[in-house]
Amino acid sequence: MTEFSRRRMLAGIGATAAAGAVTLTPAAANATGLPRTDGWVGSWGTASVTGVAPDGYPNYSIRSLVHLSIGGSAVRIRLSNAFGAEPVVMGHVTVAIAAGPDTPTAVAGSMRDLTFGGQRSITVPVGSDVLSDPADLRVPAASNLLVTTYVPSPSGPVTYHPDAQQDSFFTNAGDFADDETGTPYNQTTQVWHYVNQVDVFAPGARGAVVAFGDSITDGYQSTWGANHRWPDYLAGRILTHGGGLGVLNAGIGGNRLLLDGGPVNAGFGVNALARFDRDVLAKTAARTMIVLLGINDIQQDPHQTDPTQIIAAHQQLITQAHSRGLRALGGTITPFKGWTDYDATLEATRTAVNTWIRSSGAYDGVVDFDAAVRDPADPQAMLPAYDSGDHLHPKDAGYQAMANAVPLGSL
Repeated sequence: MTEFSRRRMLAGIGATAAAGAVTLTPAAANATGLPRTDGWVGSWGTASVTGVAPDGYPNYSIRSLVHLSIGGSAVRIRLSNAFGAEPVVMGHVTVAIAAGPDTPTAVAGSMRDLTFGGQRSITVPVGSDVLSDPADLRVPAASNLLVTTYVPSPSGPVTYHPDAQQDSFFTNAGDFADDETGTPYNQTTQVWHYVNQVDVFAPGARGAVVAFGDSITDGYQSTWGANHRWPDYLAGRILTHGGGLGVLNAGIGGNRLLLDGGPVNAGFGVNALARFDRDVLAKTAARTMIVLLGINDIQQDPHQTDPTQIIAAHQQLITQAHSRGLRALGGTITPFKGWTDYDATLEATRTAVNTWIRSSGAYDGVVDFDAAVRDPADPQAMLPAYDSGDHLHPKDAGYQAMANAVPLGSL
């Protein structure tokens, strides 16, 4: 009997009418006012943006490949229609352990049908997320999962995460959600559709760290399919030092603190304050957030050159995090000399924001990403060994240096 199964039995948690489906008793509040997780912790997460595909993907099976941080003895999946315009019917949803880092094939015997309140199908209302019932599946730390959704009918725009730095797979030939071979999945996609979080049952875990940022947190320019974003490297460091923390990536390329991406740049997402509840506070067992935001407010048009406006947004993130009992760590904004829009005025804004992050004491701790990747001979620029070549985004070595800069004792 797994620890998950034992706790179900002791708590009087039983199977529903649907085979394999379980329900959990409501969680009481703990001393901080935060809901108890009863052993559940976020292991993988992403941030969703405005929907694509006006009619949805009817009759598609989409198999998203995601990389876990912490392991556990059971899993549950969160699916999103946050940016949809119509309800979406999830006709069949499964989860399985991937047979490799870049394959739609499942490990034999690991496929699980997911249920929602004991039912295999669920309709997700506009603007909503749904959380599956737990699936009794032991998953190792740093493993890859396949989360497959089959949608039988037109649904309107699909909530998704762009530029996943990872191939996923699909077929438009019907319901192959429970196919272990992966053979029907003959097409690839570079985004994650619907799925935005994986929780694991890990009673010994201390909680989850949420990396809240833009394309640099999202891992743009890292090696494709290698899980070399800085939050991935951070998860690896945590495992090396004993584990116990999930790491969730809430980065969106192009995201700003103060302005939405707008209709032209919808893939940049709504502003960070508007998505904060969904992408940070709602994450399962979140205990610490690391904020790395502001460079797009500075370098994108229209440029925000008043550092006090960026600082005020940071202060609001801190206030809201503290109101929910989360620790807030501030990441200094990394160098961008050589980037297309760089000039002395924008550099002065970045420097002023970084000075405030380092010296104000507003954050519970500082992660000095700037110091970790800058060129000592030219501090306004990224060290060439860390620069992807565009002078804004690091490459793998830079992302590793950023992860190394996080003081693990502050998490």
